[in-house]
Amino acid sequence: MKENIILVGLMGAGKSTLGRQLAKRYHMDFYDSDKVIEDRTGVSIPTIFEIEGEAGFREREEQIIHELCQMRGIVLATGGGSILRETNRKALKAAGRVIYLKASAEQLYSRIRNDKNRPLMQTENPLHTLRQLLQAREPYYMEVADIVMPTSKQRVSHIVHLVSQQLNQSTGTHHANAAS
Repeated sequence: MKENIILVGLMGAGKSTLGRQLAKRYHMDFYDSDKVIEDRTGVSIPTIFEIEGEAGFREREEQIIHELCQMRGIVLATGGGSILRETNRKALKAAGRVIYLKASAEQLYSRIRNDKNRPLMQTENPLHTLRQLLQAREPYYMEVADIVMPTSKQRVSHIVHLVSQQLNQSTGTHHANAAS
């Protein structure tokens, strides 16, 4: 696999976990755009949100997405909101095969409910917030996706197998059935 593999989806969808496994399988380098931002700034994402607000974070994110999309032969796990900016969506689409890791708000909430490193989840009703984010962002995820992969309650190894099957098929949008 020579082209980039790019993972999009809401927080908790499994982008980083699945990305590491795909990178291992295809002998590619793995990058997590949020981790690159933290490494460059020396502070956590919540700290950036606190100091610069979401707008400041999104500026940093756009710069990092642009930079990472120039690389070849990588697996990239993007931040859940990276698709909000059209420039990011165009860069991601042009940089490789984009896989949308799709999960319900309830599934996502069960995975991240105890994670305090999620600034957008520091609300009175995080599940409601997730539902709103999913409703607002899903059209963008679908817009950039070459492959839509439901993550539900499948083991990571099974999802890696399903994604690999899809990547090995011809180019185009594929909707995988992870229920098997």
